[in-house]
Amino acid sequence: MRILAETVRRGSFSSAAGALGLSQPGVSYQIKRLEEQAGFAVLNRHRHGVELTAKGRRLYEIAERAVTDIDALMREYEAMAERPSLRLHTDYAFSSLWLIPKMHAFRLLYPEIDIQIVATQRLRQEDVGESDIAIPFGEQGSFDANASILLREEVVPVCTLDYLDRNDLLADPKMLARARLIHLDALAPAPWFDWNRYFDGLGLAREPAGHEGDISFNTYSLVTQAASENQGVALGWMGLIDGLLRSRVLVKAGPALQAPHRGYWLVPPRSPDKQSERLVSWLQSEAGK
Repeated sequence: MRILAETVRRGSFSSAAGALGLSQPGVSYQIKRLEEQAGFAVLNRHRHGVELTAKGRRLYEIAERAVTDIDALMREYEAMAERPSLRLHTDYAFSSLWLIPKMHAFRLLYPEIDIQIVATQRLRQEDVGESDIAIPFGEQGSFDANASILLREEVVPVCTLDYLDRNDLLADPKMLARARLIHLDALAPAPWFDWNRYFDGLGLAREPAGHEGDISFNTYSLVTQAASENQGVALGWMGLIDGLLRSRVLVKAGPALQAPHRGYWLVPPRSPDKQSERLVSWLQSEAGK
């Protein structure tokens, strides 16, 4: 199809051969084979070049459209391959509650950059590529010196206003020990505040009996959804639940506790480039760093 299209466009076998990087006899042979397979003459040859026959014109129109469409598609693929692309690894909670609500602002600043968000409950270093950015949760000593704290851990009990009022939770922190608690499952020991650590921090003990039955989930989005549906009290991570607090979907139900050396860390690429540096700088700015 391309040989036919170029021959007709340029009016001769020799001109088409030059454009395609082929020999003139090679182009002539391919057109001859096409005519043999079609069973009719596609081109009329004359001393000054070639011209289409009536049947050849119908075939050329199809071939020319196909070649043009293929060329346009290949240019599109090439442009996509040349677009800068970044991969960012983090967990479900950070990606859904902190990152995604803010990403539109980054897209407005850098619409030419493609971003792939890789969310996983357990981020492994071996899954992070040389040019990838990672935002894992952990202790300060777990990361290299080039990592910087993005969001320090601070938790506060949260529930709906209705659940708060019905259980009078703010009157006495001990009331929390009697409430239905919503847990985030983790491989023991949990690398973050869980309810046991929270009660230890307040110097409280929870009796084995005398409280409502608890509920547990393996992802934090389900924890916040259950709390929003009036099903109990959850630990809310400041920075992640700010939007839910502002909208009053959830309210604070107890004192806050902090872990200054624990939280979400920004781990820049081992092989940075201009695009990844832009994303790192933007993430730090959004976190107020």
